Amino acid sequence: MTEEEREKAKVAAVASVGAGVGSAGGATVGVLELAVRGAATGFSAGLVIGVGAAAGAGIAYGLYRLFKKRKS
Repeated sequence: MTEEEREKAKVAAVASVGAGVGSAGGATVGVLELAVRGAATGFSAGLVIGVGAAAGAGIAYGLYRLFKKRKS
């Protein structure tokens, strides 16, 4: 495995973890409860979960890049 391939694997792992954390944050009991009560639709709850996943991945990637630059 080359250094470039290792870097890509690290970035993918960091983004995956961030997306997982963001999804969990987006899928809070409050959002799901609103969907059950009809105050929010399944679509809007799914949208919130998706946005949370995207935000989590972006934040995790940004932090990874920040700390990587500090090490260099």
